[in-house]
Amino acid sequence: MKLKEALKRKDFVVTSEIQAPVDQDPEQIVKSLQAIRGRMDGVSLSDTEFQGVVGDTIKACEVLQQNRFESIYQTTTRDKNRIQLQNDLLSAHDAGIDNLLVFTEDYRITGDSLQEMMFFHVDAGKLQSVLQHLRDGHTIDGQELPLRKEFLLGSGVESAWGKNVPDLEMKEMEEMTKIGTGYFLTTPVFDVDRFEKFLSRTQTFGVPVIAEVMILRTAGMAKFLNRHLKPGLVPDWIIKKLATATDIEKASIEIFADIVKGLKHLCQGVHIITIGGEEKLRQYLDAAGLK
Repeated sequence: MKLKEALKRKDFVVTSEIQAPVDQDPEQIVKSLQAIRGRMDGVSLSDTEFQGVVGDTIKACEVLQQNRFESIYQTTTRDKNRIQLQNDLLSAHDAGIDNLLVFTEDYRITGDSLQEMMFFHVDAGKLQSVLQHLRDGHTIDGQELPLRKEFLLGSGVESAWGKNVPDLEMKEMEEMTKIGTGYFLTTPVFDVDRFEKFLSRTQTFGVPVIAEVMILRTAGMAKFLNRHLKPGLVPDWIIKKLATATDIEKASIEIFADIVKGLKHLCQGVHIITIGGEEKLRQYLDAAGLK
């Protein structure tokens, strides 16, 4: 079933994210996902760059499509002008990719400063312009396209506002809804209670929300996220459980399962970040009762 159809049916969807390979055959991605075939509503591939070499994300998405995986082309708008963004979206659509996950910032919709607010409006306007032209069946310079191009659009949103959801961010979510967002994807959720407060104070404009859940395999990984991504992102109890566990993998699976089970009645799906652990993803899905 297509991701768009699953969301429309109000199914609890399960998607995951992997990186497009830089130095290996895209077929290796398929092999790493064989154990979870049929258990994912979508697999997103993010742009990858290593020492100046950029992975072919669209080609990797195409290979997934050819092997009966629903692929999601994930990109950002910050470093692309309208022509570059249009060319990427045309290539993706021609490769049979129907799903698009776009971050108008590096990772989230935000408006914490005047500069960020300006960046958001520039990037959102750029994205809207390109998508509308493709939907109307022509390029931004007026050339007719053989077919109209339509994507299921996912948009990133910050989910750590807690009890204070700024009006500006609400307006930005509303703006993304006007562009045609089919779902909002949150930043990583580790504290279900805090996420519930976020949802209770957020107007999602009838758009489904998918919560990002990151698999934490060690206490060191959790501390790294708190140090480099966002202070306090991973609660102390999770770090302590991983640090003191006699069976770290079992503790990691239990943490993941508890978070997912807490989210099932709050939102319409989870987006799993494995950080290279695709080969063990089946164990996590089993524990959380997913698919």
